Amino acid sequence: MTDQLNHNSRKWPAASKRTVQTLLGSTSFAAMLSMGLAMPASAQDSADSEEMAFEEIVVTGIRKSLQESMDIKRDARGIVDGIVAEDMGKFPDSNLAESLQRITGVAINRQAGEGSQVTVRGFGPGFNQITLNGRSMPSADIPIVGGSGAGLLGQASDRAFDLSNLASESVRALQVYKSGRADIASGGVGATINIETRKPLETEGFTGTIIAKAAHDSGVDIYNDVTPDLTGMMSWSNEGGTFGISLFGGYSRRDSGSGTLSVAGWDIFTADQFLDPSNGMVNSSTQVNNLPSDGSQLVAIARDSRFRVTDITRERINGQAVVQFNPTDRIRMTADVLYAETEAAEQRADISNWFSRPFSQVTFDDNPTVATAEFMAETIGGAKDYALQQSYRATKDKLESFGVNIEYDAMDNLTLKLDAHSSKASVTPNARTGYAETNVGMAMPIVTAQSLDFSSGTPVIGITRDDSINSNGDGVYDVNDISTQIANDLRYIHQINKVDQVDFRAEWDLDDSIALTFGANYREQSNETSEALYRQTMGNWGASNPGDVEDLAPGALEQFDLSGRYNDFPVQDGLVGFRGNALDIWEATSPFYAAQGNAIGLLQSNFDIVEEQVISVYAQFDGEFELAERPVRISAGLRYEQTDVTSFTQSAPTTDIVWEGDNDFARVAGSATAGFTQDASYDNFLPNLDIAVDLTDNFVSRFSYSKTLSRSSYDNLNASISVNQPPGPSALGNPLTGSAGTPGLLPLVSENFDLSFEWYYGDDDFISVGAFHKNVKNFVGQRTVVEDLGIRDVTSGAAGTRSGQALDALGAMGVDATNQTLFAMTALIDQLGSVSAATTEFQANYSNGVLDNDFYVGLETDFDVVADGNDPNWDVNVTRPLNIEEASIRGLEIAAQHFFGDTGFGVAASYTLVDGDIGFDVGADPSDDQFALVGLSDTANVTLIYENYGFSARLAYNWRDEFLSSANRGDAFNNPTFTEAFSTFDLNVSYDVTEDIAVSFEAINITGEDSREYNRATNQLWFARENAPRYYLGVRYKF
Repeated sequence: MTDQLNHNSRKWPAASKRTVQTLLGSTSFAAMLSMGLAMPASAQDSADSEEMAFEEIVVTGIRKSLQESMDIKRDARGIVDGIVAEDMGKFPDSNLAESLQRITGVAINRQAGEGSQVTVRGFGPGFNQITLNGRSMPSADIPIVGGSGAGLLGQASDRAFDLSNLASESVRALQVYKSGRADIASGGVGATINIETRKPLETEGFTGTIIAKAAHDSGVDIYNDVTPDLTGMMSWSNEGGTFGISLFGGYSRRDSGSGTLSVAGWDIFTADQFLDPSNGMVNSSTQVNNLPSDGSQLVAIARDSRFRVTDITRERINGQAVVQFNPTDRIRMTADVLYAETEAAEQRADISNWFSRPFSQVTFDDNPTVATAEFMAETIGGAKDYALQQSYRATKDKLESFGVNIEYDAMDNLTLKLDAHSSKASVTPNARTGYAETNVGMAMPIVTAQSLDFSSGTPVIGITRDDSINSNGDGVYDVNDISTQIANDLRYIHQINKVDQVDFRAEWDLDDSIALTFGANYREQSNETSEALYRQTMGNWGASNPGDVEDLAPGALEQFDLSGRYNDFPVQDGLVGFRGNALDIWEATSPFYAAQGNAIGLLQSNFDIVEEQVISVYAQFDGEFELAERPVRISAGLRYEQTDVTSFTQSAPTTDIVWEGDNDFARVAGSATAGFTQDASYDNFLPNLDIAVDLTDNFVSRFSYSKTLSRSSYDNLNASISVNQPPGPSALGNPLTGSAGTPGLLPLVSENFDLSFEWYYGDDDFISVGAFHKNVKNFVGQRTVVEDLGIRDVTSGAAGTRSGQALDALGAMGVDATNQTLFAMTALIDQLGSVSAATTEFQANYSNGVLDNDFYVGLETDFDVVADGNDPNWDVNVTRPLNIEEASIRGLEIAAQHFFGDTGFGVAASYTLVDGDIGFDVGADPSDDQFALVGLSDTANVTLIYENYGFSARLAYNWRDEFLSSANRGDAFNNPTFTEAFSTFDLNVSYDVTEDIAVSFEAINITGEDSREYNRATNQLWFARENAPRYYLGVRYKF
């Protein structure tokens, strides 16, 4: 469907030659010129020869791009916006997503500071369809590199397309369809975004461009300061315009680095629950300040804090080839191939402090809804670990597409079109270990007291250290104090997404003002995901082997100034970190511990396939009439789709959970189960009606009604069950949770209403105001059901079990049952064989309400508690997605564009307001799994433009307000994630040295705006990243 979405291509100006922009005469001349450019080519040639005795002037550069973008909007059937390249190989931005954020209603998601995916009218990336030349594209995206997640199973699931994998230089135009059309493939509730690439018969003869840029990310540390960004494009067509070929190739590398802050989890209690010693937060000696007087008010307590530096390298290769051949005047044939590959790798170094609890001191802020523990402190009865995890993440993304398009003019007014393509996207691990993610836990066992201060909104830690208790006692904190712990979440993942699609249509022009398009489409799409998690115990949680890293991998770790990697966040001076390549460390230490009997263990694995077969038939009517002597354009259409879904799963499920320490558990996978399949089907009617009235020659009013749909994410359609790690023993109220998909989920269906008014008061000047309303049904909510998965619960506290005996013994001693005390007593009963012997040993190491830390660490390191036949099965709270929610989204989009005569100065601006009827209640019961609309935020952008005398400059400001990005992080407290408001300034400057050579300078995020996510209150940090400016210096040669 090479031209499927380009309904108005015949109305776009077709420049027959390139000249430097020349601004002549008066506004009346400019108006005449605009009218001339809008004529068909033959009429324009005639006008040139008969009426114009001077050289044709063609507007180029930014102004030409904005003019053509405005024409897309003005001539559109429905609600459509667009962006057009300024010239061959010269798109307005170096990143497609960052260009799209200039359009009203469009916001972008960033990965490691770079635009990657889009949100349209409040609908996130998975609810917007990306097409390439009208063809539905596959998407395989695993947000590991540059992300903030912990790397759990089930993330390779989204239908979102990563726009950063495509070089913008290969793109001719982007069209954003916010209203539905029958002749456009379904899949975008928010919008369908079409990427249009260049074709050789669009230009005459031999043309091309070569662009070389030097890129620098000012946050880079261990990688290269300057990296290449190279692209080249060539297009050739024969003299008769019947045969042509175009080629595009691109290579880019981006190296970057940043400092991040994060918190692994926030525990949510009522004030009364916080004071209950069985929840492990306090004991009789804890000093609690400013606790809410209302015992039912919620409070939030951080589990830890993590300071992490990340260094990322990303290499992208793009290649495209297009061949066009018109064997006769009535037949046009096109064949094209696309290849895109992105290799990304990230090296991480962490320091973190986690709390054993109970606290010695806690101070809360004054938040009346959810009070935050803004200061926490504890004194350790001995020395605990100062964690220093090293991580390496690496993936390879590929996109391959081959397509053919044949057009046949069966009659002068009837064109038949056949379009077919086969495309595949894949993501694979790209580290030499075979894992996409390798995490090697390590630590110094030197912490005797610690504190954490959140009063500034970011964590500030305080550490008291002593290496004489559990380390070498030399008073020097260096690599000789570092011990391995657990190589955790060794993650393998492989995702393949395929699309095979055939579209046949007929375009019938009944007369000059009425056209009918009708056709049929068959699309087969499959998503195959293989995931597995492994782990290996090394020096164990207690960091029991100081010096093993240096002994087994000499020189693999280096000490560095962690504080020096932060420029914006108030990180205290003097934080020392250690960093090294996690692959080198793991390859040196893993064989040693495997030889000690600590083999690599499988936690869980899933293999899932979701196949969809979609058969569609459609008819689209387009007509132009006059009403009261004013032009009226009407489009009406209907699309019918039948979708059949098949979901297959095979897994090695969690069959056992080993208790390794207070809230530390190890899941153990059993043998792979026999695969099973589930089928489902549904159908949809998708009508559309678009009416545009030219109220005056320059004033257009539009009304649009349509139904659109988006299919559910793949993880919701997968039938496999994943079991999470317990947050603590069930005897103390901690649930075991899991998740599973529902293959029979229906797609989201949105009923869309649009009304807009547009005033085009100049050749490239306009003001538009539009309102939209969406009524959406089949939103996916969550329903949790208690299921018995056959996993025995070693922490149940049930009568007759070791944990039940431990509860009774603790009560008899007058000791509060906490995660730590219950594990210690259970482990002692398990090892010593009697309650009395365990009680004696426990009392010998317990005084003043505190269990000796060295004793506990030794117990935790040496003993695990494994379930036996006396333990009952866990009650697993399995959450499954269901179509149980409906919601409404509404908004207002305002846009304007103006050039100030022949001065060369111009401005483009837009503002979008978005609102919904279901928000997140941060003060609600944390046991409730809430449904809320995510991604809703106001956005704005302003671009200042100057273009004259060969000099071109754009300064763009983009802003997105805060928004709810997740209604449930999947933890035991159903916590949300909010993303703070974010804004950037971007600069693009170029100068035409000659007609064929230009130099350019680009600056992205000039002010280094940082990004931040938080929980139920703004000072409850989830994740924050320092983002650095990025610069490009380039030269462009065209021929």
